[in-house]
Amino acid sequence: MAQVSEEREDRVDATGEHPAAAPGTPEPADAGTPATPEFPGTAGAGTGGASATSETGRTPVAPEASGVGEATRLSAAGTAAAETPAASGTDGSGSASASSAAGAAETSAKAAASADGAAAEPAPEVKKTSKAGRNLPAAIGVALLLGAAIIVSLFTVRYLFIGIIAIAIAVGTFEFAGVLRRVADIRVAMIPVLVGGQAMIWLAWPFGREGALTAFVLTVLACLLWRLPGGAKGYLRDISASTFAAAYLPLFAAFAAMLVPPADGVGRVLTFLIGVVASDTGGYIAGVLGGKHPMAPTISPKKTWEGFAGSVIGGIVAGALTVSLLLDGHVWQGVVFGVAIVLTATLGDLVESLIKRDLGVKDMGTLLPGHGGIMDRLDSLLPSAVVSWLLLSAFVPV
Repeated sequence: MAQVSEEREDRVDATGEHPAAAPGTPEPADAGTPATPEFPGTAGAGTGGASATSETGRTPVAPEASGVGEATRLSAAGTAAAETPAASGTDGSGSASASSAAGAAETSAKAAASADGAAAEPAPEVKKTSKAGRNLPAAIGVALLLGAAIIVSLFTVRYLFIGIIAIAIAVGTFEFAGVLRRVADIRVAMIPVLVGGQAMIWLAWPFGREGALTAFVLTVLACLLWRLPGGAKGYLRDISASTFAAAYLPLFAAFAAMLVPPADGVGRVLTFLIGVVASDTGGYIAGVLGGKHPMAPTISPKKTWEGFAGSVIGGIVAGALTVSLLLDGHVWQGVVFGVAIVLTATLGDLVESLIKRDLGVKDMGTLLPGHGGIMDRLDSLLPSAVVSWLLLSAFVPV
């Protein structure tokens, strides 16, 4: 038997396959499906360990050792390596094939898990903003509400418009002082600025510019006294900020209040407001549609020369129409008024943009959706109010 076994092993070709069995010899099991040999128990015919050896002299291999069982379990992953079982030879190729199949299956499983996770993850919410960065529906809604409140006040009890100005300036003062304290540790003298600001606006109604300027001077003196107990550190900085706040907010707004008292006060206020709105709207539309050349990239990157041209067109048209129709002035006066409003509105916008850039904030507040804070809406109105009062007083004397 040993001689026959050795002769058969010598006839194994280079591929590791056995030649056809000699007549009378049982055919070997199919290489793709190894037969499970029967292992006799200890109660056998006394052959012991030798009974585990087949007639061919080779030791049968259990299915687990050949890697076929593992490859079969991984065939569901769809890999080619798992579809072809490994040979049960003694060179270890079965284990290599099983390892390759396992790696491919693991990669496929990870890819499927990633795809499922990506599909399950909700898409980020996209905010509806315009090209200029505004929440346009909210901005339009807020603008319509504010415009309606102003129109109602002017055509019912027009002095209510002064009350709207006073409320807006008080809120704007809180916003401005809050940003200065939070960002730069600058402390505005709040009580003197708030009280003095209301005095400027309400005294401008019966006493005109004399009442507003007198209240402003008294406000500055009150700020100087108010800040004395705080010591020398930061005194000049705080007083400068307080004086600027008193001048930029309530004093400029007092000139808008001085448009109300004359008999044609409603027309004067509408001429002022329509001019500023037309300038802003014309600049916004032209800038969004064709803005390519930045006007002041280091101050306001989104402001363009094309937008400024749109502001000029809107301001001139609005000025010519309102001055001639509402105030019985000349068209040329309306053109001059429109150009002046465009210049002051643009200046106010750039000044506030520079202040916010200096402080490192995007908006002065969050009270008005789509706009920011009250201060963010007053930027073009405040300096334009001064010029409107001056020009309309000259063109259409009371």
